[in-house]
Amino acid sequence: MEQFQVAHINVQGVNVVVVFVNPGLGLRPRIEQQQVLDALQSCASAAGLAGNVVLVWRDNAGLMNFIAPPNQHAFFRSVTFESLYGQINKTLRCG
Repeated sequence: MEQFQVAHINVQGVNVVVVFVNPGLGLRPRIEQQQVLDALQSCASAAGLAGNVVLVWRDNAGLMNFIAPPNQHAFFRSVTFESLYGQINKTLRCG
């Protein structure tokens, strides 16, 4: 069973499940990234966490990367990894 640190937050009235993932995800093909996102969305829903799952990680240069719905890109471009990481309030267990 895999475990993920999660920040279950509300951004301007929208629930968001921020899942912190391994940086290696950024190197995987887009289709694999989408499969991971879909699996974590299902897992989060089954765990009772409402909202869109957004995947967040740091790349080798220490920059934050994310996969989020287009309407949430502006928010994720405006925050730091540290500010999101500081809001971790759940552990998501999948598998």
